[in-house]
Amino acid sequence: MHSTLNKPRSTSAVITADAVGTCTLKILTVNVHKGFTVFNRKFILPELRDAVREEHVDIVFLQEVLGSHEKHSARFANWPELPQYEFLADSIWSDFAYGKNAVYPHGHHGNAVLSKFPIVHSENRDVSMNTHEKRGLLHCVVELPGRADKLHVICAHLGLREDHRHRQLLLLERMIETKIPPNEALIIAGDFNDWRMRGHILMTHRFKLHEVFAGKDGKPARTFPARWPRLRLDRIYLRNAVASQSRVLARRPWSHLSDHVALMTEVTI
Repeated sequence: MHSTLNKPRSTSAVITADAVGTCTLKILTVNVHKGFTVFNRKFILPELRDAVREEHVDIVFLQEVLGSHEKHSARFANWPELPQYEFLADSIWSDFAYGKNAVYPHGHHGNAVLSKFPIVHSENRDVSMNTHEKRGLLHCVVELPGRADKLHVICAHLGLREDHRHRQLLLLERMIETKIPPNEALIIAGDFNDWRMRGHILMTHRFKLHEVFAGKDGKPARTFPARWPRLRLDRIYLRNAVASQSRVLARRPWSHLSDHVALMTEVTI
């Protein structure tokens, strides 16, 4: 189990709240493809950071984000000195957590969560089914202003094989049952690799979660490949929360910043 948690710092983020105590925040999820365009043709992490900033979101879910890569840092003149998740967070997202999944001789990558609000706890659960395809579930507990209850977010990246994904979803179910109080808000977002939609049925029928785009359009959004999205791989699931103004960021610049397009929504808790 590997997790890097940035301790809460002061934040200027303003969350929309009403008189009855509900609050609304914007979230975004994207598989960043280690900061490269399709087929690794161009390193575009600075452009990706600019695009995420333009959306003015409160919490960002990242998959395939590099913690370090010695070969790339020597090869590319504009390679950041910081880990990619810190470079993306910069001065906008005051808190971040990183879950190291895949480790190799020249570096490592995994999932990350960036937040404008304090992350008071994080845990990365290893859900790898073999030694060749390392996967994880990064669970973060977020403290919202003026709220005694916590917001739970899980950044997910599941395997390519269906039997592996099924077993990984059962581990996710166990995490929800043991780590997250049933009355507290939960957002699960990421790359589920679930093109046959069998995992989606499990998530909605058995886990009783609501997928943002399935509720809006009848099916999860098409997100892969980015330039001609056909497969419904990326998802945002909610519990004790309601989504609105959901968007698939499929146009430029997003269609050229990764092999997946990003998803964004407003969530009221």
